[in-house]
Amino acid sequence: MTGGARVFDEPLHVGRPNVGDRARLRERIDGALDRLWFTNNGPLVREFEERVAELAGTRHCVAVSNATTGIQVAAKAVGIGIGDEVIVPSFTWVATPHALDWIGAVPVFCDVDEATGTADVAHVEKLIGPRTRGILGVHVFGHPCRIDELTALADRHGIPLLFDAAHALGCTYRGKPIGGFGAAEIFSFQATKFVNSFEGGAIVTDDDELADRARAMRHQGLNPDHEITGSGTVARMHEISAAMGLTSLEAADTFTEVNRRNHRLYEEELSDVPGIRVRRQAAGELTNCQYVVIEVDAPRAGLDRDTLNSVLHRHNVLARPYFSPGCHDSEPYRSDPARHAPDPLPRTEALTRRVLSLPTGMAVGPAEVAGVCAVIREAVSAARSGAADGILIPTA
Repeated sequence: MTGGARVFDEPLHVGRPNVGDRARLRERIDGALDRLWFTNNGPLVREFEERVAELAGTRHCVAVSNATTGIQVAAKAVGIGIGDEVIVPSFTWVATPHALDWIGAVPVFCDVDEATGTADVAHVEKLIGPRTRGILGVHVFGHPCRIDELTALADRHGIPLLFDAAHALGCTYRGKPIGGFGAAEIFSFQATKFVNSFEGGAIVTDDDELADRARAMRHQGLNPDHEITGSGTVARMHEISAAMGLTSLEAADTFTEVNRRNHRLYEEELSDVPGIRVRRQAAGELTNCQYVVIEVDAPRAGLDRDTLNSVLHRHNVLARPYFSPGCHDSEPYRSDPARHAPDPLPRTEALTRRVLSLPTGMAVGPAEVAGVCAVIREAVSAARSGAADGILIPTA
């Protein structure tokens, strides 16, 4: 490794898609082709909704084209509109505030609790003002928000609470499945998620009226009788996505087992590397472990996160600095203070400088984990000894 050769000939990706049983997927797609029913609430979509609702422990699942449209539909279904402020953590992917911005709502960024990476409840309360019409929490890397505290806060102020649960399918909070908290929660089934539908999302809720409004909104405002009940958009999931979603759900236990094994191996391999810490999952909860995230303590490790990421990339380990920069430091929010609160977000900014997501999933086994950790271990060793230049740098 120190001689300059790449450790991996083929790239290792963060979020490489899991596939499941290809024969079963083809069978489902063939069934859709035979029925000539490709969209508009087909049988595969309805079956997928039933399975997701069961997994989430909710009465309703409204499948949508992706989680972004899911956030938009859910936000409008609870009454959030143009000019309304919604408090959302900055430590998330920009899709979360973008979804609000695109419907004319104003994302107001809050800081996070560093231990969980989720919304700092005290800062959320500080940001509540006369234009606040919602709170959108984010379960980051599958770690649940401080749900009880956020729920009490939202109830006290009489504002709706939604959750971006894109990372949290199959995770729990106090032993209860993520999905049934707040007014609604939104899952993502994008290709990089451990359960995917090629592209897709879902709104899950126990609120009957909200579910009815969301179903109409995703279908141009049409109710089941094809009556126009109000404004809507096109946010339907189609049958081919549902076919993949069902096939993926059938293999979810296997995907989770592999993710948990990889997470454990990363923790073991990196436990003695100075300045490198694998972020822990929520204690005592079920988790899908679809993300393995390390924090780099630059003074102790002898190199910062970006330098380590560069070294990993040279060895075909395509790690990702999720989430860096924070949303408040990204466009268009950085250049437009009217779009977010001007408060400094020190804990968010500290986290965004330290975190790095490593490859996991079905394409990563014990040998790959060992190779990734060997690169990290030697990079840190070289940096701490002052010999970082020229080491771990492969030839062209």
